[in-house]
Amino acid sequence: MHRDTYFAANQALWDQNTAVHLETPMYDMAGFLEGRCSLMDIERQALGDIHGKSLLHLQCHFGQDTLSWARLGAKATGVDFSPEAIKVARALNDELKLDATFVQSNIYALPEKLEGSYDVVFTSYGVLSWLPDLEAWASLIRRYLKPGGTFYIVEFHPSLLTIEFDDGSIAYPYFNTGYPLEEDVTGSYADRDADIGGKAYFWFHALHEILGPLLRAGLVLEDFQEFDYSPYNCFPNMHERAPGEYVYGNYNVSLPHLFSLKMTAS
Repeated sequence: MHRDTYFAANQALWDQNTAVHLETPMYDMAGFLEGRCSLMDIERQALGDIHGKSLLHLQCHFGQDTLSWARLGAKATGVDFSPEAIKVARALNDELKLDATFVQSNIYALPEKLEGSYDVVFTSYGVLSWLPDLEAWASLIRRYLKPGGTFYIVEFHPSLLTIEFDDGSIAYPYFNTGYPLEEDVTGSYADRDADIGGKAYFWFHALHEILGPLLRAGLVLEDFQEFDYSPYNCFPNMHERAPGEYVYGNYNVSLPHLFSLKMTAS
């Protein structure tokens, strides 16, 4: 099967997710429209003051985080492959009278639709498993960064993603096999009972398979972090150990839930 077929199935799933996610407590659209910042402290502290900087947000869904960066003073551009998500993002931008730009594109095709370079390229939380080729992804990031610009990612830790969250078993590969995992998905992480679903295709990437392409693309590592919690209650069998800190299971040891990379374009 050609990877465009995988992308089409995943895009159809995210088109469905968009309408559902708008109504979920996780996305708290009413609060967002009243001024709530959707960004987490992790990424805000890592990037600091972005006022006046140009920022490219890859895989932005329907743009809450992109628009939150815009509220903080960035000249923000969001990219997502879902037409439904981008339609919502543009409508939100207009409603909030912000100046963000949104581009509907598979990120591998982005150079056909978007010119320019940016002070910051940002991506976060649940993005890499939808991407088969991280060498091309890293080259794309370098292409859009100004010299001295910053790339920042905070993402679910690949070791956490080996777990079958319903029963705690180790069920998924840590290393990339080159082939996607095919699953029949029902509901979404924000509403597990939602009447949506379809085929989904995922790729797994070990930490070295994420960092290596970025280094080879010419980015310089400035900071690497691991976190023993998630700011989102997005997997089954998580509990809130402290406000805004969700952990999986009831183990007596801490597990890596997230990692982050902050890198600079050479």
